[in-house]
Amino acid sequence: MPRESKAARLKRMHDEYAVLCRVFPEPKCALDFDSPFQLVVATVLSAQTTDRRVNTVTPTLFAQYPTAAALAAADPQRVEDIIRPIGFYHAKTRNIIALAAQLESRFHGQVPDTMDELVTLPGVGRKTANVVLGNAFGVPGFPVDTHVIRVTGRLRWRSDWNGDTPDPARIEREITACFPPEEWTDLSHRLILHGRATCHARRPDCETCPLNDTCPSVR
Repeated sequence: MPRESKAARLKRMHDEYAVLCRVFPEPKCALDFDSPFQLVVATVLSAQTTDRRVNTVTPTLFAQYPTAAALAAADPQRVEDIIRPIGFYHAKTRNIIALAAQLESRFHGQVPDTMDELVTLPGVGRKTANVVLGNAFGVPGFPVDTHVIRVTGRLRWRSDWNGDTPDPARIEREITACFPPEEWTDLSHRLILHGRATCHARRPDCETCPLNDTCPSVR
């Protein structure tokens, strides 16, 4: 199979993304939230578990602790009891209480809307910050999670597709360079949805995949 040129790869990326746009016409964040505060907490809680599971505990959590001030003053044991079903509840309780405390002390109880400020908060890395920026503030953000890493690798949208240690920050830079900023958030959503629906980690459903005709991994 001849080596694909950069121009050919870019065209294929946009053609494949157009297919994903048709398959997932209205993508949205899978976490339930009503405010930037709820979203940043829910995203921190989503580490190493599913968004669906997080959504089962956050209604109770936010009913009892509706603001950063309330969560900052929370009894850790009570918070642990609420979020216990999602796993790693000791560390996650520490993180979200510390996060709330810093929101209170540094940002007047409000979630900041810049990457530089968000990543200074406990439990918040680039992925979480991008989720909050794109979904709570409408600021272009491209969260790179395990689905995005897997799908962009199998589609060979990135130069290090066959590497053993993919770097999320590098993936973010390389993929976003190929798409306009206004597409970044929905692009991430669609890649995640495709990973969940079809391009599974262990047994991808290549036979029914809408990208079967162009995906380099099945040729």
